Amino acid sequence: MSFLKKKLQHLDYWILLPYLALVLIGIVMVYSASSAELLTLRSSPFTYVIRQIAFAVVGLFLLFFCYFMKIHLWYSRRFVIILLVLTFLSLLGLQVLRIIHPAAAQNGAVGWYDFGFFNVQPVEPAKLSLVLYFAFILGRKEMFLRRNNYLKTLWPPVVIALGVMFLTLLQPDMGGAAILGFIVAVMLFASGIPWIVSLGVGGILLVGLGTAINFLGQLSSSSLILKVLHLRLYQFDRLRAFMHPFALEKHGGAQLVNSYYAINNGGWFGRGLGNSIQKRGYLPEPYTDFILSITAEELGVIGASIILLLIGLLIVRSFLIGMRSHNTYHMLICYGISAMLFVQTLFNVGGLLGLLPITGVTLPFISYGGSSMLVLSVCIGLVLNVSASEQRLRESQVPSSLS
Repeated sequence: MSFLKKKLQHLDYWILLPYLALVLIGIVMVYSASSAELLTLRSSPFTYVIRQIAFAVVGLFLLFFCYFMKIHLWYSRRFVIILLVLTFLSLLGLQVLRIIHPAAAQNGAVGWYDFGFFNVQPVEPAKLSLVLYFAFILGRKEMFLRRNNYLKTLWPPVVIALGVMFLTLLQPDMGGAAILGFIVAVMLFASGIPWIVSLGVGGILLVGLGTAINFLGQLSSSSLILKVLHLRLYQFDRLRAFMHPFALEKHGGAQLVNSYYAINNGGWFGRGLGNSIQKRGYLPEPYTDFILSITAEELGVIGASIILLLIGLLIVRSFLIGMRSHNTYHMLICYGISAMLFVQTLFNVGGLLGLLPITGVTLPFISYGGSSMLVLSVCIGLVLNVSASEQRLRESQVPSSLS
C-alpha cells in the first residue's frame, strides 16, 4: 500500500485532468453525433455511446496499469521483440484477410479485424510499438551514436520502420503510414543525431514511402493483382476532391463540403448540443473522422478550440517531461508520444479544414473507436509513469539509471 500511496503522490494532474476532460467530451460528442443516424436506421441511439463508455473505462484501467508498472519492464529486449513480431503478424494478417475474405474490404481498404463489439486496427498499436522500439534501440545504442557510428546503428531500425510503413500502405492506409514515418523522424532527431544525418534518414523514409506508393500505383493497373489487393481509385478521388471540393462535390468532395457547412453553421458559439444539421445524413459517419466538424457546429469554434487546447496541453506537457528527463529512454518515449498526438491531430484537423487530404485519421480521445482510445490511454499512462519516475529522481537526488 505504501508503494501505491507514494506513486499517487507523484501523479501529474497536468496530464491526467486534460485526458479525463477529453474522454468525457468525446463520450458526449459521440452520442450527439451518432444518435440521429442510429434512430434513422431504427437502432438504439445509445449503441455507439455505450461502446465508447466501455472503451473509456478499459482505457482508464490500462492507463493506471501502465502508470503503476515499473517502467524498466518496458525496457527489455524480449518485450520489444515480442511487440514487433505481433505488429508484423497483425499487419500481415490483414493481407491474408483481404485474400481469403474480400468482402471485409470497405472502400477498397482492409484496416481492422472485426470481432463484433470491438474492431482492432493494427496500425494503432503499431504506432506505440515503433515508439517503444526506437526508444529501446536509441537508448541502448546511445554510446555508438556518440562515436558517430550511425550507419551500423540506424539501418536495422530504419528497415523495420519501412517494413511497418509498407504493410500499412498495403491496407491501403496512407495516413497511417505517414504518421508512422513522422514519429520515427521525430525520435531520430530527438536522439541527438546530427541534423544532417536525421535529414538523410528522413529522406530515406520519404523515398521509401514514395517508392511504395508508386509500386502500389503500378500494381493497380494490373487486373489480376487488383483482384488480390482490392485497391480502389477512391484514394485518387480523395486527392482530387481535396483540391476542388465544391467542383467535385458529387465525386468525393461531399465530406469536405459538408464539413465546411457544419463549421460555418456553428459560428463562434454553435447551434447548441444536439442541434447539428450536417449529422443528419449529410456528413457520413459524423462520429469518427469528422466529429470535430459536428462539435464546431453544435458548440461553435470556441468549443472546438477548447478541445484542441486540451490536446495541445497534453502534447506540450509530454514534450516538457521528455525534455526534463535524465535518461534517453524516458526522453524518447515522451517525445514519441507527443509526436503521435501532434501529427494525428494535425491530420484530422487539416483534413476537415481542407488544408490536407482526407486520410481517415481519428481525433485523439474524441472520435469513436476502441483501438485508438486504448492505445492512447496506454501512451498517457506511460507518460505519467515517466513523470512520476523523474519526480522521485529529483527528490532523491540520485542519478537516473536503467536496470
